[in-house]
Amino acid sequence: MSKIDYQTLLDNALKSVVREALIHAQFNGLGDGTHFYITFKTRAAGVVLPDFLRIRYPDIMTIVLQYSYNNLHVSDKEFGVQLTFDGRPFFIRVPFSALVEFKDPSVDFMLSFHPKNVPAADNDMELPLDEKPDTVPDNGRVVSLDEFRKKRNQ
Repeated sequence: MSKIDYQTLLDNALKSVVREALIHAQFNGLGDGTHFYITFKTRAAGVVLPDFLRIRYPDIMTIVLQYSYNNLHVSDKEFGVQLTFDGRPFFIRVPFSALVEFKDPSVDFMLSFHPKNVPAADNDMELPLDEKPDTVPDNGRVVSLDEFRKKRNQ
């Protein structure tokens, strides 16, 4: 007989609190100083994030839902929201399984989660650093950067 995994049961129950808070925000907005700090694993399966953010935050990232967010959509397994980074809007998607922490400082509320070590999302960031390409195609058009700079400055 297998043991009951109480930590997983507790995490799932607490994630339903996060889901309900996000659903409330989706339909009613956030008011009275309410704002959410949501920390998640950026490489967890199902996380959709622009590449430059995945590079900047290779393990975990915290987003803030307060004034400038749009298109918040919540489902049973994940939420998605449009946020502005570097002056441009981007849509991100976060499965609840990737959550690490949820805070609402306006009421001194915080939940912490223990995400399982799940396989990371497939992306170009998953290549081991010590691997090098097998070959570089030789098309006879190798150009020295010094030559390029000389031509450009003339």
